[in-house]
Amino acid sequence: MNNLLPHSGEITRTSASVVSSEVSSLSSNARKWRIALYSHDTMGLGHKRRNLLIAQTLGCSPLEIDVLMISGIQDASNVPTPPGVDCLTLPALHKNIDGQYQARRLDLSLQEIITLRSQVILTTIKAFKPDIFIVDNVPRGAVRELDPTLNYLRSHKQTHCILGLRDVLDEPASVRRDWQRGANEKAIQTYYDAVWVYGDPAIYDLGQEYRFHRKTLSKFRYTGYLDQRSRLNFMDIESIQAFKSLNLPSARLALCLVGGGQDGARLAETFAHAELPPEMNGIILTGPFMPREVRQKLQNYAAKRDNLHVLEYLAEPTLLLNRAERVIAMGGYNTTCELLSFQKRSLIVPRIKPRQEQLIRAERLQSLGLIDVLHPNHLTSQAITDWLMQEKQPLQVRKCVDLNGLTRIPQFVNEILTSLRLCDSA
Repeated sequence: MNNLLPHSGEITRTSASVVSSEVSSLSSNARKWRIALYSHDTMGLGHKRRNLLIAQTLGCSPLEIDVLMISGIQDASNVPTPPGVDCLTLPALHKNIDGQYQARRLDLSLQEIITLRSQVILTTIKAFKPDIFIVDNVPRGAVRELDPTLNYLRSHKQTHCILGLRDVLDEPASVRRDWQRGANEKAIQTYYDAVWVYGDPAIYDLGQEYRFHRKTLSKFRYTGYLDQRSRLNFMDIESIQAFKSLNLPSARLALCLVGGGQDGARLAETFAHAELPPEMNGIILTGPFMPREVRQKLQNYAAKRDNLHVLEYLAEPTLLLNRAERVIAMGGYNTTCELLSFQKRSLIVPRIKPRQEQLIRAERLQSLGLIDVLHPNHLTSQAITDWLMQEKQPLQVRKCVDLNGLTRIPQFVNEILTSLRLCDSA
């Protein structure tokens, strides 16, 4: 098993050693400190996977904490978590490709499901009494479902509120329009003590790109990107066995990733028709949300080829990505971080609706020579074949990208808890 975990122990030791020198003074607290993480999880798996990695990292740190994830995706509770980390699943909300929200499974109106989710979140926060509340990406939650909780926390002044943002939100004009309509900057200035940006400002300076108000910018702290090699620290035996059971051939491997899969059909089918280089096998990971009829069509394609395989879902696909020589993928935040972390030769075919986020990130990284980009309007099997046939030198991504986010986040948490302890003792 050790040969599947390169560098991972080093990452854990680095994060732990930074915090452990100061953590002993926190352990005398009457109860463990409590951290709640919220992600709305309405499209794909990205928000859940980001929050899960942060929760796992904090749970394995020397900090004496309990972590509760509040998630909109059910399988967030079915993945490896250390002691002291648990998950509450909200009734599922879905955002379609046009950006419209609706209940994913229940026969409820949008207002009904938002009211239900909002009340569950508020009741949970009241009962859990977190010392730190970390909100992922959306300052007021999906369809403002966090407003009652944020008002409650503001009135009680016992919880440090953090907004966590990915490196790119959307193209600037859309962000300014949407954020003004949602009063997001006012929410940040009113409810949040800090904004953590999970990115490297040398790659994309979110605060400057979107011209946020100086009062908003004063709360910003950049963590760096999240090094996805850390996921290898949190593998359970089931994840290892699931990977081994694939019985991957020893040949070179090209991997096609489409995130959750709900809008990845075109990329997956195009890859399925591409010609692979000699002695290379292709694997398509469809994701759990790809429509069944599309998955069946892909399986039919693969049945006619000895060098193509289709997998529906792996709870932890990092082992598969680590094994791949080339990766063709959509350009979500977590996938991009994985490609950078593992220094993979990658071709990103970004989603361009309902947001330009993936395209902006991909083009910025392409300009630095870190990835290749194929605009979805130019996606053809021949284009993928041509890219796979190119000979390219290995990348040295980690020398030019800040990937220290999972080291800094426990440091930031430790700083907050230290200040709270000092306030309690004053």
